[in-house]
Amino acid sequence: MPTEELKDDAAKYLMQTYTRQPLSIVRGRGAKVYDLEGREYLDFVAGIAVNILGYGHPDLVQAIQRQAAQLIHTSNLYYTEPQVKLARLLVNHSFADRAFFCNSGAEANEAAIKLARRYGHERYGATRFEIITMKNSFHGRTLAMVTATGQEKVQKGFEPLMPGFVYAPFNDFTAIESLVTERTAAIMLEPIQAEGGVHVADREYLKNLRQLCTQKDILLIFDEIQTGMGRTGTLFAYEQLGVQPDIMTLAKGLAGGVPIGACLAKESVAAAFTPGSHASTFGGNPLACAAALAVCHVLLEGPVLENAKRMGEYLAKGLTDCKSRYRVVQEVRGLGLLQGMELTIDARTMVADALARGVLLNAANEHVLRMVPPLIITQPEIDRLMDLLGALFTQRQGSEKESHH
Repeated sequence: MPTEELKDDAAKYLMQTYTRQPLSIVRGRGAKVYDLEGREYLDFVAGIAVNILGYGHPDLVQAIQRQAAQLIHTSNLYYTEPQVKLARLLVNHSFADRAFFCNSGAEANEAAIKLARRYGHERYGATRFEIITMKNSFHGRTLAMVTATGQEKVQKGFEPLMPGFVYAPFNDFTAIESLVTERTAAIMLEPIQAEGGVHVADREYLKNLRQLCTQKDILLIFDEIQTGMGRTGTLFAYEQLGVQPDIMTLAKGLAGGVPIGACLAKESVAAAFTPGSHASTFGGNPLACAAALAVCHVLLEGPVLENAKRMGEYLAKGLTDCKSRYRVVQEVRGLGLLQGMELTIDARTMVADALARGVLLNAANEHVLRMVPPLIITQPEIDRLMDLLGALFTQRQGSEKESHH
């Protein structure tokens, strides 16, 4: 089916919830994808920070094939080996003692909020339910997570929202202190606000948050859905930021493209969940867990994590050089292979221009270009992106000058 025909059918049969790029991707290899017409694109979006091993990684492909042939799904009425092994591996390589598996980031965050409320209720009664989240955050699209997300544009038209959430400005500890009451059960944030424009949490701020939470028995929840699984150069972003959460959520890169979510917690917190208190039919099924195990083994045993760290530094340096050369670049922010570039111009036109030249980019908002390539990205591939950005910025500044004359 040619792309035009596909677009027509999509317009006719799909609910219109996405503004898609005029591109139909049919296959991928390494950090590149190919469209229906056979054109090649260098991918700095990676399925929105999901395809961390790129496309067609043999370990991941083989794990999925093997598991699909053996057993895809059983539900959680029975034990399955991949799920227990994955839980053990995540616990052994993090602060956590226990894991709960689901199918997406929003679901992982739902589990975290339910766990925090349950913990609050058990210890302090039903008045301990409030969750403080950050303005400009993004936690998912379920009704509760739309409420947790501190952005009006995400909430519009879905009112009344869930009660029990209050919002603080990101990186402002004094503001949080003033919001904490007897009702506060948890404080939830992303170590890096990715959808919100790539803003990194300040180390001092996190240290103060951790102290406050410990002191008042408030749970600290890190949403590492986009920052986890090597994206920042360590397995989890919190490892570089000097504090440990009580609960952490994962999804996106965890199974390299197969849908899975995880909610990890310390023993004292996880104990609030008992049989029947939370569940998921598909959650942690053998196929998703086998894929996640393969991804974890690649990250922990091979050069991929080290590459992510090195290439992250290289990408940040390249983007910072751009900033010194081009007026349109206002700021460069990020950690590892999660980088954002704030522009004075519309980032979405840059995305379209890059697409026309064979590079996939993403706009986190109107003025921020976001780069979240596969963790296997190479130096020459980053150089290619830099050349392209240079050409586009030069062209943009040239046309600016002309319009002033």
